[in-house]
Amino acid sequence: MTVLKLSLVLTRHFRVMNKSAGFTLIEVLIAMVVLAVGLLGLAGLQATSLRNNQSAYTRSQATQLSYDLAERMRANIAGKVTYTSISPSSANANANCLTSTGCSPVEMAENDLYQWNLAVASALPGGVGTVAIATGVYTVSINWDDNRDGNTDSNDPNFQTRFQL
Repeated sequence: MTVLKLSLVLTRHFRVMNKSAGFTLIEVLIAMVVLAVGLLGLAGLQATSLRNNQSAYTRSQATQLSYDLAERMRANIAGKVTYTSISPSSANANANCLTSTGCSPVEMAENDLYQWNLAVASALPGGVGTVAIATGVYTVSINWDDNRDGNTDSNDPNFQTRFQL
């Protein structure tokens, strides 16, 4: 009789085990899928963070460069007309302006535009700067290829500084 009872207990035990066999494996697979989705989300967040950080860096570079040209113009009031009459991209370097003497205000302005244009092009991807004047207010504009698609267009940022001399 005890053998029969033992046999019934073992039979029930194996039936219970057979019903739950593989249940732990399904739980592990679901946990791995949830973890994989979480890690993909984290990687996407990291990529977005890097892109926004680079965009903020280039914007701060554009800010610094625009204030740099404004200060150059304030230091050379006598040549202020030259800053708007010559395009920064067509300005030429003047070796005489590397010393404190031997450079006229017009030559200094052209040399400033040349150096500034080089700085904009090297600091910003696809960077292009312009200087304009309207009713006594100077506007320094800088555009750059922020999305790095190879084109500097209306989808990219435009930083402007306005000031009077």
